[in-house]
Amino acid sequence: MDIFLTGASGYIGGAVARRLIRDGHTVRGLTRTPGVVDALAAAGIDPVVGELDDTALLEREAKRADAVVNAAHSDHRGAVETFIGALRDSGKVLIHTSGTSVIGDDAQGLSASSTVFDDAVPFGPGDHEVRRARYAIDRAVVDAGGGGEGGGGGGAGLRTLVLCNSLIYGNGTGPRPQTVLIPPLVNQARSSGTVRVVGRGLNRWSTVHLDDMADLYELALTEPAAEGFYFVAGGEDASFAEIGRAIARRLGLGPVEPWDLDSAAAAWGAGFARYALGANSRVRATRARALGWHPSRPPVTAWIEDEMPLP
Repeated sequence: MDIFLTGASGYIGGAVARRLIRDGHTVRGLTRTPGVVDALAAAGIDPVVGELDDTALLEREAKRADAVVNAAHSDHRGAVETFIGALRDSGKVLIHTSGTSVIGDDAQGLSASSTVFDDAVPFGPGDHEVRRARYAIDRAVVDAGGGGEGGGGGGAGLRTLVLCNSLIYGNGTGPRPQTVLIPPLVNQARSSGTVRVVGRGLNRWSTVHLDDMADLYELALTEPAAEGFYFVAGGEDASFAEIGRAIARRLGLGPVEPWDLDSAAAAWGAGFARYALGANSRVRATRARALGWHPSRPPVTAWIEDEMPLP
């Protein structure tokens, strides 16, 4: 297949592009950074320099490709609407990347939620405005394919999927090889000599290894039955206290310390500290496993201790 992929120089997009190329697909990759063009070309990606706001460029690339993978920005509604309009009634595939913070709570690191959201069961967004906006974009993508709550019904018009990633870990390649949630904890620990977590770090996130995630993108593209909404999560979740202890062992530091929300917000930003590092985000990937996806890489704590790169 000829794939147009946004976010080609990013952590998610780079891993997906590498996986697709390995399986014989061709990838034209959008980046807004001219300086990474040579690195993308060396990885086998045909670079396209541009912005998600460039409607004409997105329309042109979508119409020439067999499928579009949007891995650049979960919350850019304009890009999603452009892709849906360009691909409508084409019989092609649109995959949109989302994230499980859409169902995150406001635990502030003080409790572990017993609620595990299952992609085989309809759900609503969290209360935060950003989560409601992301949920609306996800719904627009699913509905554009006629997949309804669980998929099944896109026909020849357009096959759409939302892959909603949990906490991704693993070693990326290319210009932006790092995951999002773990490096801020590591950087703070290395600068202060103490690993700190929001509240007591009792909040839990589902997790997925980068390579397992990329496997699902390839399966979603090539499996005709795949459509609708999918959580992307491996077999285990982890609390931030557990993640913090793994970081401490890797760095040879002492016990993990709790951090009040104001102090954490001063270091990491109020929204990121409260609604990412301090939230629960637990999901079950029932529909992905039904497609035949079998995540198999080591858990996040093992990766931190054994494989996580330290600059």
